[in-house]
Amino acid sequence: MLASDGGVSVRATTTTPRGAALPREIWILVGASFLIAIGYGIIGPALPSYATSFDVGVTAASVVVSAFAFVRLLFAPMSGRLVTRFGERPIYLWGVSIVAVGTLLCAAATEYWQLLLFRSASGIGSTMFTVSAIGLLIRISPPHLRGRASSLWGSSFLLGGIAGPVVGSALVSVSLRAPFLVYGLALVLTTLFVWWKLRDSELVARQADDGEPALTFPQALRHPSYRAALASNLANGWVVFGVRMSLLPLFVTAVLGRDESFTGIALAVFAAVNAVALLWVGKIADTRGRKPPALVGLALLAAGTAGLGLTSDPWVFIGAVVVAGLGAGALNPAQNAAVADVLGSKARGGSVLAGFQMSADVGAVVGPLVAGAVAERFSYTAAFALTGAVAALALVLWFGARETLPSRSEPDSEPDPA
Repeated sequence: MLASDGGVSVRATTTTPRGAALPREIWILVGASFLIAIGYGIIGPALPSYATSFDVGVTAASVVVSAFAFVRLLFAPMSGRLVTRFGERPIYLWGVSIVAVGTLLCAAATEYWQLLLFRSASGIGSTMFTVSAIGLLIRISPPHLRGRASSLWGSSFLLGGIAGPVVGSALVSVSLRAPFLVYGLALVLTTLFVWWKLRDSELVARQADDGEPALTFPQALRHPSYRAALASNLANGWVVFGVRMSLLPLFVTAVLGRDESFTGIALAVFAAVNAVALLWVGKIADTRGRKPPALVGLALLAAGTAGLGLTSDPWVFIGAVVVAGLGAGALNPAQNAAVADVLGSKARGGSVLAGFQMSADVGAVVGPLVAGAVAERFSYTAAFALTGAVAALALVLWFGARETLPSRSEPDSEPDPA
């Protein structure tokens, strides 16, 4: 939890010993997340077209796409409570299993309402394994390696998301149902793989109840570092998962006058620099502290995002994409590690993890709606400026946050919300 000494933050002078290695259980989770992320990308190109194949319009097809994220958002608090009561491992396995069954049923759907129902149900499983996986990563990662564990986790999702659409596009040419069938079967194998590898692991086994109450969401909100992490994760969801996928392609065609291939280049550049920053910043967050990379990341994210709407030159636009991608990559390991520090090694606080996850989901749902309305009513410049302002607001909160990196000389201490 927050490392403190008499109300004063412990200085971030942690040094990682040579030869330090992450537990094998983390590598198993990272590998599983890569497979899951590939699956998301596999069905991405097929889902809208598959929905319209049931003789529905564009709006109904869009509802199927957004229903998944909406259900994730609604069920996140329940997922947190389930993790607190039953432990991370069983909830993780049940979550992946629910997504597997839901995806296979999507492949077998014969009517639109069935597709909507099964895809929505998959959102329940998605938030279950996401919250439980984050809880496991926090609990089993040594405090001085939390940044790197978060970097690997984020990179696995990112790389899987890049590879997935390539496979999905090939499968669509075979059948619109093929991506769902392949992804569902892959999730079944992923569930069996994780169960087999972690079934006897004492490290991921549920901890015995020592009578210590779990950290609640209202208690966590008393920590300025947790409040800052909520704000930055909302900004991350708003920019990376929302506006980047919705407004950026429209800007490329409407303002820059380029086709979809240029959009693909821009998104690929963002993903590439994001991955580089993720892997590089994790070590910095573990040695220099969580706050510096979070501040730098948010500053780059705000400047790069606002800059997207200030140019009509395609290559200057790509430059802004690079800046925003570096910012997002620098931010994630730092904010995730800070939340882990607030929870501490026992990671007793499912509602705290759920709240953190929900902040990104809220940004991903609200961001495209608000930014799209601003772009339509005023301009793309105003929409990207507003999006950059969301990141700038989170930056202000991080200035008031405290450094949470624990000292190597002392274990996680009790939280000091002052």
